[in-house]
Amino acid sequence: MFSTQGIRTFCAAAATAVMLSASHLALAAEPVKIGFLVKQPEEPWFQTEWAFAEKAAKDKGFTLLKIAVPDGEKTLSAIDSLAANGAKGFVICPPDVSLGPSIVAKAKAADMKVMAVDDRFVDANGKFMEDVPYLGMAAFEVGQKQGSAMATEAQKRGWTWDETFAVINTYDELDTGKKRTDGSIDALKKAGLPADHIMFAPQKTLDVPGGMDAANAALVKLPGTAKHLIIGGMNDNTVLGGVRATETAGFKAADVIGIGINGTDAKEELKKPNSGFYGSLLPSPNIEGYKTAEMVYDWVTTGKEPPKYTAMDEVTLITRDNFQQELEKIGLWK
Repeated sequence: MFSTQGIRTFCAAAATAVMLSASHLALAAEPVKIGFLVKQPEEPWFQTEWAFAEKAAKDKGFTLLKIAVPDGEKTLSAIDSLAANGAKGFVICPPDVSLGPSIVAKAKAADMKVMAVDDRFVDANGKFMEDVPYLGMAAFEVGQKQGSAMATEAQKRGWTWDETFAVINTYDELDTGKKRTDGSIDALKKAGLPADHIMFAPQKTLDVPGGMDAANAALVKLPGTAKHLIIGGMNDNTVLGGVRATETAGFKAADVIGIGINGTDAKEELKKPNSGFYGSLLPSPNIEGYKTAEMVYDWVTTGKEPPKYTAMDEVTLITRDNFQQELEKIGLWK
């Protein structure tokens, strides 16, 4: 027979065991937390990444913590906040890629996984931090698609290469920019455009005025045989600037083909019924948001580390015929 004291001791032990078991079950049931940090949350691109990262969270059963990181101070503070909230890892598009070493050090100190998206970290020497998993646009391959699209449209219009010249606005200081324009030039040459019909226009700034200034300097060097123009560049704004320069130089819209990259900066131009800006290559922020969030979740729950580099070359050519529909599909029409 148990004594009264023994029964009390047994009951107390049983109660403690039940409480501990309930505590472990509660911990086990708590969703994994993953951060998603972006540099410009007001931009439709990043809003779409967030929206589809949230879809991944819903599908996989984790909690997504979204934080804006417009500068270095807020970036490092956000990582501290994630750690305090129990996050196990995060995806980040940093406001400054040179923050890479600091971001990685903070993440390691908090035992969090980190993956970069869109913009790749660089170290103190300006070299890519290839040991940090990264998902971003395959710059050269997307550039090739740009060049191929411009060549295809020129052929549709019945242009002859003898009378066609290309002005490519370049910004070789940025590795991504150089790879894009190199890819574009490669495709144009493969399509048959003579190398001496391709003119390079180095830009000082990556905006419409910078693109216009660069193209203006190139256009005055065109021979009298130039009747048709192809305008290229690393993004929408550089191409838009080049197209503006052709307008000033007296070229008709029908004699100009400009195709940008990004899509988000091309909407207003594509609303115009007549412009030398023909279209843009629209990447996939929806896929990037979902995939990176999913990759980090799998990493922290199964130990499966993402590839060091996941190249995204899935782009859609948007023109006046389809741009609204394509932008609506991924939440970029606002």
